[in-house]
Amino acid sequence: MFRGIAASPGIVMGKVYILEKEDFPILKYKIKKEQVEKEIERFKEAVEESKKQLEEIKERVKKKIGIRESYIFQAHLSILEDPLLIDNTIERIKKERLNAETSLRNTFKAFPKKFASAQAGFIQERFRDVEDIGERILRNLLNKPTFTLSHLEESIIIVAYDLAPSDTASMQKGKILGFATDIGGRTSHTAIMARSLEIPAVVGMGDITQKVKPGSIIILDGNTGRVIINPTPSQIEKYQKEEEEFFSYKKKLEALKTLPAQTLDGREIELGVNIAGSEEIDIALKDGAEGVGLFRTEYLYMNRTTLPSEEEQLKAYKTVAHKTAPNTVIIRTLDLGGDKFISHFPVPQQINPFMGWRAIRLCLERVDIFKVQLRAILRASQFGKVKIMYPMISGIEEIQKANQILCEVKEELKKDGLSFSEDIEVGAMIEVPSAAIIADLMAKEVDFFSLGTNDLIQYSLAVDRVNEKVAYLYQPLHPTILRLVDNVVKCAHRENIWVGACGEMASDPLFVLILLGLGVDEFSVSPTSLLEIKKVIRGIRWEETEEIASKLLKLSTSYEARRFAQRRLSKKIKKILEEG
Repeated sequence: MFRGIAASPGIVMGKVYILEKEDFPILKYKIKKEQVEKEIERFKEAVEESKKQLEEIKERVKKKIGIRESYIFQAHLSILEDPLLIDNTIERIKKERLNAETSLRNTFKAFPKKFASAQAGFIQERFRDVEDIGERILRNLLNKPTFTLSHLEESIIIVAYDLAPSDTASMQKGKILGFATDIGGRTSHTAIMARSLEIPAVVGMGDITQKVKPGSIIILDGNTGRVIINPTPSQIEKYQKEEEEFFSYKKKLEALKTLPAQTLDGREIELGVNIAGSEEIDIALKDGAEGVGLFRTEYLYMNRTTLPSEEEQLKAYKTVAHKTAPNTVIIRTLDLGGDKFISHFPVPQQINPFMGWRAIRLCLERVDIFKVQLRAILRASQFGKVKIMYPMISGIEEIQKANQILCEVKEELKKDGLSFSEDIEVGAMIEVPSAAIIADLMAKEVDFFSLGTNDLIQYSLAVDRVNEKVAYLYQPLHPTILRLVDNVVKCAHRENIWVGACGEMASDPLFVLILLGLGVDEFSVSPTSLLEIKKVIRGIRWEETEEIASKLLKLSTSYEARRFAQRRLSKKIKKILEEG
């Protein structure tokens, strides 16, 4: 038995297919001065062919899986525009007069050491994406066929040193039972793709490729991160039972689709989903979503070379509003910046982009872009129950200025003779500590709050959650976080407005029950977590969660809070989820 990182849930047993990608040799040779331009042109053609291939993969993934996953390949496309890679290679061809393949390989050898030697797993995983792009260009330079997994005919489990996101995208569910890799982490693009495709995966196993032989039978447990090579009859029997229980569990969850998210003592909770585009709404509703708690509109601005028009945005918002009616759709206004950029919109270089010119700050300065979006949202509001939410609000002035612009847009629509809902509700995301502290003042300015727990924790505790060196400081149950949430909820309820939660805490059963006990009224979760969260809510009394939350607020450390919460809730959650 070998252990790795559980990257995508599920238990499978099958025959091993060891994936060894072709390591093609590169011939190094000098070129004459008069051949330089021709060699540069050959390199540019290979880059363009790589772009074409990635565009095709992106569109296929967008249709097959979703817009968020397709953005992975938009990020890959942006690498093909990176001067560090492209311009440096062209300069090498000119100065060193070496062939394009060798010049590209030398560019990679000299690539910034901060990527190759980065301690943060997140950065290392992104460097793997860059290497994947380099391999694609090399293949096109050498006229080698693009690698694909679509040719596999029998059902197998892949074992490989690593897999690129494009490899995962070409997997056919049913043919590829699961995969295990030597390297990788939960935040890698390959792991994200696996979860979206619901293909069980274990990554970061070290040397699994050296431990297993082609054709061997293995059990791959994506729930716990374990792989058993050549299992014994008793192990096979045990895992077959666990596999049956896993599928039975998923089947039981599906029975909850039409039931309300209501505690045993009658408290009703709104349970919506997070989406990134209108393409995702059908699947979300099929999975039992009651509404959309977070429509991430920035993805409408990505994957393209121009800003989306008012009509394009209207079509997307109208589709979601119409299909979700009579339930709510909360549309978050443009949240660009931080880790989300678009190549055609010049965001200046910033030392700390997460705390810089982004989200509502960008919109309040680029009022022209903001107004186009607000016009589209308002016009869509007549087709369903639409609400507007401003991201990264840090003070009342931002809300007042945004609302002033909203009022101007309403007047402009009236002059244009265009219909919209006059009483559309407006909310603010609470993800900046200053907003949480003055929640009593902010509650007078909006109709609802939504807790963006990821950033609230990150900013409050001054911890980069993808930095392995300080990851231990990222504590959702830190007394500061609990007290901030408690303050936000109490201030909101005093002004008769509701509070939602849409960060990662809202998709974790343990944290959901704590937030529920603190008085949170609505949760917006990832579609894959929705039914599990609903089952947990339906299996507990709200009074019990209130009592637990009250005791948590009196504890002094994250350790005490986590230990108390696990002692009081972990077994209960397990029992609720195992019940029929």
